[in-house]
Amino acid sequence: MAKTADRHIELRRRSERLASSYPDLLAEAERVAAIVAQGVHGRRRAGQGETFWQFRNYDRSDAVSDIDWRRSARGDQYYVRENEWEAANTVFFWRDGNPGMDWRSSKELSCKQDRATVICMALASLLMRSGERCAVLGESERPRSGRLGLERITKRLAHSEGPYKNLDGKMPAHTQLIIASDFLEDPEIWKKRLTRLAGRPVKAILLRIVDPAERVFPYKGRLEMMMPGKTKAAPFIVGRAEKAKDAYRRKFEAHGAAISDMARRLGWPVITHQTDSPANVALTSLYMAISGEA
Repeated sequence: MAKTADRHIELRRRSERLASSYPDLLAEAERVAAIVAQGVHGRRRAGQGETFWQFRNYDRSDAVSDIDWRRSARGDQYYVRENEWEAANTVFFWRDGNPGMDWRSSKELSCKQDRATVICMALASLLMRSGERCAVLGESERPRSGRLGLERITKRLAHSEGPYKNLDGKMPAHTQLIIASDFLEDPEIWKKRLTRLAGRPVKAILLRIVDPAERVFPYKGRLEMMMPGKTKAAPFIVGRAEKAKDAYRRKFEAHGAAISDMARRLGWPVITHQTDSPANVALTSLYMAISGEA
């Protein structure tokens, strides 16, 4: 009985620690979304639908049947009535939860996982304000919209362990998928994952999260490197880190190029975001890409 009680207390403490980061992440996500919303046009556009959007002047390329005669009768111009494009997207999110994502090179920076979570939350906020439906791949019961839907999505994003098996989760046809990761595993492993996804009727956007130290390798002297999540494994020792810098940088850039080339072959954009850059820069790029305006 005592062991059961102790286990319950420990699980409760762990869940409270996990949940404690959620309000801060959501607040930052909404702040970032507000910044981008001021500078990015809405997703409304002319197209097939039943909701009136605007009148515009008649053009020779328009059919005569498109003229709104009631509005045109008020003046000397012919006007065409445009309805709002109403093909709402369904957008799924997957945020990598591998141990390497829970890392930062400086206390002044966000860890990669938190930054990816914030950007995904903020994008969900922007999309759901526009009436789009969102879900977390492999975890949400169904795509949702509205304020209640946003609360559910952001909570799942904050708490998700982001297992790779979730990439095989169910998605409806013509879904758009945001894949947020550092993509630091072997490119061949990612090739298998992405190729499997490409066989489904979805369009993906890759959000590649990079810590600045991963790109510039600023270390000097003797360096001990540990494999994330492998606390019992022996560290990898680099005698003089500055001598390994050039070789490391070349390998890092080649790895990034391999991921980008893989995505390009699939017709999917890659947005690389460094955690010492403002989150709204990546959010704007994502928003434009998903709107088809990039």
